[in-house]
Amino acid sequence: MNCELLATCSALGYLEGDTYHKEADCLESVKDLIRFLRYEDDTRDVRQQLGEGHIIEHDLLPIITQHGHDKALFDACIRLMVNLTQPAMLCFGKVPDDPVFRHHFLQVTSHLQAYKEAFATEKVFGVLSETLYNLLQMEWEQRQEEDNLLIERILLLVRNVLHVPADPLEEKKVDDDASVHDRLLWGIHMSGFDDLVKFLASAQSEQQWSMHVLEIISLMFRDQTPDTLVSAGHARSAEEKQRDTSELEGLRQREQAEKRSRTLQRGTRHSRFGGSFVVKGLKAIGDNEVIYHRNVHNFKNYTHDMGKAVRRVPRRNRQAQDCMDKRRSALNVRLFLREFCVDFLENCYNRLMYIVKESLIREESQEHDETYYLWALSFFMAFNRCNNFRADLVSETMSTRTFHFMERNITNYYEMILTDRKEATSWSRRMHLALKAYQELLMTVNEMDRSQDESIRHSANVIKSNIFYLMEYREIFLTLLRKYDGTKQPQSYLKDLVESTHLFLRMLERFCKGRRNLVVQKKKVKRKKSRGEKNQPVVERTPEALADTWKIVEEQLKGIKFQLSESLTAHIVPFDCTSETPLEEQRTEAMVRMQDALQAQLGPEALALLRAAREVWPEGDVFGSTDVEPEEELELLKQILHAELPRSAPPPETQMEEDDEDGADLEEEEELEAVQVSETEFRFLDFIKKFANPGIVHPYLLLLKSYSKNTPHTNHCIARMLHRVAFDLKMDALLYQLSVFHLFNKILRDAAASAYKELVTFAKYVLNRFFSLAATNNKAYVELLFWKNVGAVREMTEGYCKDKAEKMPAWSEEEEQELRTLYEEHHHSEVPDIVETLLPLLSNNTRTRRQVVTQLVRMGLVDSTKELKKPKKGTGIVLWTEDQEEELQMLYEEYKDSDDVLGNILKKLTAKRSRARVVDKLLSMGLVSERRELYKKRSRSSCPKSSGTQMSEEEFLTGLAQDFPDESLNREEDESEESEEEDEEDMKERQNAGSRTSQSFVSEGERRTDVGTMVTMLHKKGMSEALGWLQRCLDRAAKGREDDGFSQAAPLVPLTEACEDAMEDKSFHKLLRKLGMRAPANEQETFWRIPEKIIPSQLRRAAASLSQNLDESEREEVLVEEGGPPEDHQEGKSRASDSQRAHALRALLVARKRKQHSNKDEAYQDLEGADSSFERPQEKTTKRSRVLNDEEEEDDGFTVALEMGTNGEADSEEENISAPVKRRRKMVLIDEEEDED
Repeated sequence: MNCELLATCSALGYLEGDTYHKEADCLESVKDLIRFLRYEDDTRDVRQQLGEGHIIEHDLLPIITQHGHDKALFDACIRLMVNLTQPAMLCFGKVPDDPVFRHHFLQVTSHLQAYKEAFATEKVFGVLSETLYNLLQMEWEQRQEEDNLLIERILLLVRNVLHVPADPLEEKKVDDDASVHDRLLWGIHMSGFDDLVKFLASAQSEQQWSMHVLEIISLMFRDQTPDTLVSAGHARSAEEKQRDTSELEGLRQREQAEKRSRTLQRGTRHSRFGGSFVVKGLKAIGDNEVIYHRNVHNFKNYTHDMGKAVRRVPRRNRQAQDCMDKRRSALNVRLFLREFCVDFLENCYNRLMYIVKESLIREESQEHDETYYLWALSFFMAFNRCNNFRADLVSETMSTRTFHFMERNITNYYEMILTDRKEATSWSRRMHLALKAYQELLMTVNEMDRSQDESIRHSANVIKSNIFYLMEYREIFLTLLRKYDGTKQPQSYLKDLVESTHLFLRMLERFCKGRRNLVVQKKKVKRKKSRGEKNQPVVERTPEALADTWKIVEEQLKGIKFQLSESLTAHIVPFDCTSETPLEEQRTEAMVRMQDALQAQLGPEALALLRAAREVWPEGDVFGSTDVEPEEELELLKQILHAELPRSAPPPETQMEEDDEDGADLEEEEELEAVQVSETEFRFLDFIKKFANPGIVHPYLLLLKSYSKNTPHTNHCIARMLHRVAFDLKMDALLYQLSVFHLFNKILRDAAASAYKELVTFAKYVLNRFFSLAATNNKAYVELLFWKNVGAVREMTEGYCKDKAEKMPAWSEEEEQELRTLYEEHHHSEVPDIVETLLPLLSNNTRTRRQVVTQLVRMGLVDSTKELKKPKKGTGIVLWTEDQEEELQMLYEEYKDSDDVLGNILKKLTAKRSRARVVDKLLSMGLVSERRELYKKRSRSSCPKSSGTQMSEEEFLTGLAQDFPDESLNREEDESEESEEEDEEDMKERQNAGSRTSQSFVSEGERRTDVGTMVTMLHKKGMSEALGWLQRCLDRAAKGREDDGFSQAAPLVPLTEACEDAMEDKSFHKLLRKLGMRAPANEQETFWRIPEKIIPSQLRRAAASLSQNLDESEREEVLVEEGGPPEDHQEGKSRASDSQRAHALRALLVARKRKQHSNKDEAYQDLEGADSSFERPQEKTTKRSRVLNDEEEEDDGFTVALEMGTNGEADSEEENISAPVKRRRKMVLIDEEEDED
């Protein structure tokens, strides 16, 4: 021992006989030991040295028993003992893998076992109980912090001592003998500490110790089982006697059979003259036959593996080991624990489990504390079920909510087994605990169903209805059986899983028998394919085809006299309320839907869409006025049909290859779209069909291999499930497997086969069915070598179909000759993919790549399909050489001042690479500091003015697309090798995405709403008080941010009823969005908020704009940015107004102009009716270009909202606009006389 430690321990005192004499500085020495433990190393050397010195046995325990009146010394000794007795697993974190640390771990564990034996006295627990009792007698208000700490430390000390594992090599105790743990429990009982534990569990004022109490109780019953405690002190029941008798009878029969076999094997001569035998028909290692040198009676056990070394099984493939077996404690201990269980159930269980459950849900407990809850639920509910069942004693944990809690924990534990592979064993044990708790819940419900009380039976029916209705509870056992892994989950887990499944199916079957139509919930995951979609049919849009289509549609509409049925108009919705795209931006999509309906010759549906869209977007008469005539509707539909509307780009076409090697590359990726919940009629037999799967039957057969060690109930559960599959479903062929037949043979030849009558009967049934099938199917014996799915079982019993062979079209002699000729002509060429070269040259253009490759191999032209593997796309360039880096640097220096730096570099680069790799290299070389520097610069002269000429649709769309920054720089590319073809496809997709963004971008003028008009309207509606409250909130927030120097999002909390009513008004919401306020982001937020990025000056301007006495010019001046004059603002406002509906109506405008080019004035007049906002003064418009990137807009979202006049839908801060579109529109001159008309 270290000299300092030795001196400190010596300064504590000394034990003389039974009396301990403490030294004067005993308290300081105890504190020094606590300080030593705080600075121990990873090997826990201080802890080991103190354990070797037996400090707890010789010093600390005598101190607290003989000098407990010294409160400071008592507290210090308790602190030190809590530290010394903490589990070795907590000291080392886990069981160490290193041999040196493993030795230290075992040393610490041995010291803990010595401590536990020292604590196993009534005297020690008497002192602890007396101290704890005195502390609990104090009122809650009178307790000091030190008192609460001492209570917690005493509970932790008892918990630590109970947690120490037993040493089976040292104890070697048999059942009914008192072990160290039993003596510890007896000391707890004799000292009255168990009564204090029950008081802590039931007292309302002591609920803060509920988790400690539950841990202590679970450790007290660590070695016990509920049935042994229930039967303690009672005579054995008739059922137990029958079970023991059958078990003994089986053992006696097996022993007699072994004696008979030994008698038959004993020859008349002694073993020295056993002889040597030649085994006919059995080859040895060479060509000769096997020579057997042993007694001929033992030949039936001969195998070629005799004498070979057993192959070592890798650790990852070894079967998971079960925990230590339970042992039966001494009778007096079991009687005391039984009384404890009865009192705990009557007085403490419901309250304690409620408190613990709430702390677990609120995550107020420590990690993995739910395992104590799971154990307590399964243990005490099982005890209550076996000991005069009373449903009221466990009412807290008997609910559908508890079933949900168990199902969620089982799912979570299984996911952790897959993710945390190093701790898979621990997660498996927790999962086993959750499964046992779930099993006990089912058994308790089953017991309630057999109760004499009608109300209890009704409650059981309600619970069963809920768990049978929901799919999660019905199919949990299917999932667990399918996911069973013997390397991580022990056989005891499989046993409980099989028994739980049997119980659940029995309850479900009984529940379905009394009901004819049982409706249950069904969930179906809808999946959408993100790649590999089938090519949509291309609609021909030639003038002739459009004229024919319109003729049919016109006849349809005139035939119904423009009258639509209610069933058609009821389900027509022109917008998608779940889409992230704002409602105002979905008009173009509505037009596209109308055009699709017209092209599909669905005139009534297109007309219904038009009328529904008119109700959603009445402003501007875009879809016609409210009193529009049918003929005008017909003309409007015709214009929509002929218009070139912008459409979102379809996914790139993917050629569906059928080559085996290419199958993985072209595999369809599916992503979850939605979970569709519906109700369906439940049929029990259909549910059982889900168990007819080799993945589910296999775990049952694994458990059946240990039939001799299984309980009769477990064997019955296995036989019942196999009987359901083989007899009820007529799927006995699922068990036609050689290993299964070998197991059946073992059961039939077992000497104690009479004890397994059910298994013997089932085995004979399956074997008889197989031999009957083998008489008609000559391939039945070959099928024994394979596990079979449902399709293979059907083929085996009903006959093998040849549909698969017939699906492949045969090659004629002419086609084979043609393929041979083409291959010989091109196989010497240097084409990268010869199959792609041959496919278009074949006369039969329906041949797929896989068919061609297979035929080439069959004809012997190539040796393997691997030779014709489709080459992967990619440049093959990964690393940058020094010359390439120098070239890149020179190109950057040359083009860094150009408008398109990255585009020019990619064109001139010698070694072609993707945009992402070039950008990454420029960043890594330090030539640019951020990706934004490589954005394509916008030139002010890129689009010449055209005051008199009309801009075409293509020019207009091209201009829109060019105004957006290159979004590809903001996206991370995959690190795999990419080719230039892939880059071009990516750019096309991103340009399409840019066009979609431009379509969804609503111009500022479209959203512009005069704040003054809105304020005046709200004053008229009687919201003056709310406006004043909002103004005060804005002024208060501005003042607070000026005083504090920083800002944070401030909620707008209405305090009066008028303000609350205003906050529910849509017009008031519109004003809040106009001012830049942020709506509640999710369900957890209730109030609107002032964003933190709005500066005080902006808040004051917004507050001033709410004043009712401001005139229109002053209010407008408030909203205009300080840097720009009012004239610029008015001009910008007109430009914004001029560009509204630029996306939704530009195609309609072009179509009308093309048709009515001879009379432009009338077209402009019609257009005025559709959108009055196209009016502008007769002068040239100046171009206005602003570049806003995401970060700038996020930093000053409110400024953008006020400057641009945008109505930022739900949240102005979250509206990410990469850059505003530069819009240039032709001036529309409207005559005053036409205005008057």
